[in-house]
Amino acid sequence: MSAWWPVAVACTAVVADALLGEPKRGHPLVAFGRWTRHAERALHADTRRRGVVAWLLAVLPAFTAVTLLTVVAGWLSSWVLAAVEVVVLYLALGLRSLGEHARPVALALEADDLDTARVAVGRMVSRDAAALDASQVAGAATESVLENGNDAVFGALFWFFLLGAPGAVLYRLANTLDAMWGYRTPRYLRFGWAAARIDDVLNWVPARLTALAYALVGRTRTAVRCWRMQAPAWKSPNAGPVMAAGAGALQVRLGGPAPYHGAWVERPCLGEGRAPDAAAITGALRLVRRATVLWLSVAGLAAACALLLGRA
Repeated sequence: MSAWWPVAVACTAVVADALLGEPKRGHPLVAFGRWTRHAERALHADTRRRGVVAWLLAVLPAFTAVTLLTVVAGWLSSWVLAAVEVVVLYLALGLRSLGEHARPVALALEADDLDTARVAVGRMVSRDAAALDASQVAGAATESVLENGNDAVFGALFWFFLLGAPGAVLYRLANTLDAMWGYRTPRYLRFGWAAARIDDVLNWVPARLTALAYALVGRTRTAVRCWRMQAPAWKSPNAGPVMAAGAGALQVRLGGPAPYHGAWVERPCLGEGRAPDAAAITGALRLVRRATVLWLSVAGLAAACALLLGRA
């Protein structure tokens, strides 16, 4: 198989996501969410062991099915395999969805409609949106775009390049389970431990490559400085580098206190420069798009080098 194969599949899937967006009906992740809720109801207990069993029960059927599908597709034809991989990776990506969620926040802020902006950002983040002022709404949306750039785009691309379509599925399902079970609440502190830790492991390398990409396509020196100095203080080992580098690349101040479940939680500051506003949200979207182009360009360059070395 040519070294260009995964690059061509990735580029096609990214274009498909840009043109089509996420399916409005029948998205496999919706069915996966229903399946995991059944697994949670059947297996939930305040133990890590039950959480591990539930994670395996949720992920392994879909991962196995996609693995078998790619094997059978490869037996049939390289074109069938390519089509399967494009569709699977397209479904794992969410680049257009980031804009569809974030732009309404920016537009509402530009129109000085804080109530609408709060409602829109409440669809993106878990904090109490009703307690946020305009700058905090912009900061919440900007943080979400930067962090989900890794979760919805670069993590899936990384594991696709490493393990093909099954790798993209494994990553996306693990990331979805972390979003459902990975909370430090009494219900999920032990049961969700496996979901949170597995997601941390799968994201460790992609998050740092994402941070590097943000730095390279933005204010590089500021991004690297913020990444080095601020990321270690963030509670998430992967979100810290991504958001610190992203905030530095945009030269905007993020982080700081945020309201969760009726109480304000102190968080470290990220980035430096101006306070977040509507322009910071649109800037974050541009940053993610430029980083996507960088990732695909580097992958293409690597494929070209592999071909040249193979002919040498």
